[in-house]
Amino acid sequence: MYATASSTRLKAARRLTKRALRQRERAFLAEGPQAVSEALGSGTRMSGLFVTAPARVRHAELVARAADAGVDVQVVSGEVMSELAQTVTPQGLLAVCDFVDVPLSDVTDGRPRLVALMANVRDPGNAGTVLRAADAAGAGAVVFADASVDPYNGKCVRASAGSLFHLPVVVGARLAETAGALRDAGLRVVAADGRSGSTLDDPGTAARLAEPTAWLFGNEAWGLPPELLDLADESVAVPIYGRAESLNLATAAAVCLYASASAQRRARKN
Repeated sequence: MYATASSTRLKAARRLTKRALRQRERAFLAEGPQAVSEALGSGTRMSGLFVTAPARVRHAELVARAADAGVDVQVVSGEVMSELAQTVTPQGLLAVCDFVDVPLSDVTDGRPRLVALMANVRDPGNAGTVLRAADAAGAGAVVFADASVDPYNGKCVRASAGSLFHLPVVVGARLAETAGALRDAGLRVVAADGRSGSTLDDPGTAARLAEPTAWLFGNEAWGLPPELLDLADESVAVPIYGRAESLNLATAAAVCLYASASAQRRARKN
């Protein structure tokens, strides 16, 4: 039923492990049953699916679903799958998907109430986890601005756990232009900054989070420099009640996004 992968197909897939070649071909690799299922469910164009023999048996329904959708399913060895997936223990399924990012105008035209805006976020695991948290919090979009990591990096795709296919993603936007466009669309830009004197549990801050908000998150090591903080309407810190020096980026982002989501839900009920 399924063909053994051809050398031409494998060569094309290997190219997608490199960012420059992903950009040229506007395609990326999505590993694992969760990512493959979400890609199929979202209607993302999938040009190919590589599967190992054990995974073909283990995920027979999902593989058949892909084949029924017209996806070219090809069987590969475990060694080839490890090379393509670039993981120690690959899950045996790897899809070739078209890029899913959208222009910033698509986001602003939709008048979202909650957006995650990443500036110079370099770690793909963190970026993918922020994307997943934004999806879980019901955000309307995630923006990868300035020198942030490529969201199609394999580690970022895995960390998003399928959320890359759930909500609009903007890639390569200039931060100053993005902040202005989101503000014009009715959102307040709030910077997550551990040095701020204002905290999430301040009553005034909590009240303002009921308004449409774009959370601005900075680099894992140095946060947001003054020139980027100046782009925000307000800076807010996640309060630290214990002895931890700080929270990592993904954890802080999840707390901030859920604070806004909760405030907005309460406001709609009142």
